[in-house]
Amino acid sequence: MKRILWGSLLAAVSLQALAEAPGGPDCGWGNMLFKGQRGLPTHLVASTTNGSSGNATFGMTTGTNGCRTNDALTYSGKPMLVVSNMLDELSEDMARGEGEALTTYAVVLGVRPEDRAYFSDVTHQHFAQIFSAADVTAEQVLNATYSLLKTDSRLAYAAEPA
Repeated sequence: MKRILWGSLLAAVSLQALAEAPGGPDCGWGNMLFKGQRGLPTHLVASTTNGSSGNATFGMTTGTNGCRTNDALTYSGKPMLVVSNMLDELSEDMARGEGEALTTYAVVLGVRPEDRAYFSDVTHQHFAQIFSAADVTAEQVLNATYSLLKTDSRLAYAAEPA
């Protein structure tokens, strides 16, 4: 259970780093100092500057430093980190049709709270399709789940966007 909670926490922190910058892409002194520059080192230094001084948080609170909070945060990556960290627990829960790892997986995939029990039932019924081999990878599990969701009219909204 602790591994699932730590894995979920790590994933949430990691996924937040991949989302659109809180406060917007122009938020904070780091963005101001390195405006127009590209590359991983520049982004890391700008992010560290914003995070270590708290100026982005201040800017979001006061509406200064180029920050705004009226836009929705976005994320265009895959929840691969979450699946990788809990693959064993997920397979056990999916085989049983319930459990914390399966609930976490549903949350990460964006399954609505009212559909999570149904999601658990559907993935349990298609366990052999999702975990198709003993050495299945996290990417294969994720892709198989997305394929399954796309074919289910009730869960299609949670399938990977095309």
